[in-house]
Amino acid sequence: METINAHAAFLCNYEVMQILQQLKDDTQKKNKRGEASLATVTYETVHYLQDTECKSQSDESIQNFLEKMKKFKLTKMEKLMMVNTPPRTELEIQLIVQESEERLSEEDVHNIIDIVNEFFPPVPS
Repeated sequence: METINAHAAFLCNYEVMQILQQLKDDTQKKNKRGEASLATVTYETVHYLQDTECKSQSDESIQNFLEKMKKFKLTKMEKLMMVNTPPRTELEIQLIVQESEERLSEEDVHNIIDIVNEFFPPVPS
């Protein structure tokens, strides 16, 4: 099994879901007894993530989103939070972006919302 260094990179929810689904598939193929608790945690986490925005995301949509976001000079963590919980309102952007009033114009905020909606359309409840 591949070991993931938790300090090597930050993973978005979509990437975590992909890794866990692969792990779940590998575990089911091996069918070892000592891995029951791992299987439970993996199942519960994948189940949770499938009810979030990441279920409708793809590698391509995330890459295209990040490319369009370069012009806003956001931190990696701010962009990661936007991928994990795409902001749909000005308030949500204020909660994600530190000092957003000083760093982003009103037009920037509206552009970010438009970009989010382009690449991560709202998931019907």
